[in-house]
Amino acid sequence: MNNGPCKVPDQDTEGRFCEAVGDKEKRKIKARGTRSDGVWFGLGMFGIVGWSVAMPTVVGVFLGIWIDRRWPGQFSWTLMLLIGGLILGCLNAWHWVGRERTNIERADAEDPQKGPADE
Repeated sequence: MNNGPCKVPDQDTEGRFCEAVGDKEKRKIKARGTRSDGVWFGLGMFGIVGWSVAMPTVVGVFLGIWIDRRWPGQFSWTLMLLIGGLILGCLNAWHWVGRERTNIERADAEDPQKGPADE
């Protein structure tokens, strides 16, 4: 595939260069036409991941304090539920990040213009 003025059938290196430039230009034009998520989307995702870790941790702490006050024992329920909430929150965040990564990979797979040279 030769693009525009780059018609050099004899020289393979220059032909591949012209194709690569043409492909990148097509991706750039396509990217300008699509909606970009932008900075606010990134901050929102950062907030979702942060809250998905913080909420189970805080709930675990408050539940642990309540249990420790009601039924004092040899072990600290506050500490155990803090750790449990933190683990649960991290697993939750891992799920969110994995789902977004899958969506990005799916979008890249659907885009035939994307190639390994872009990474």
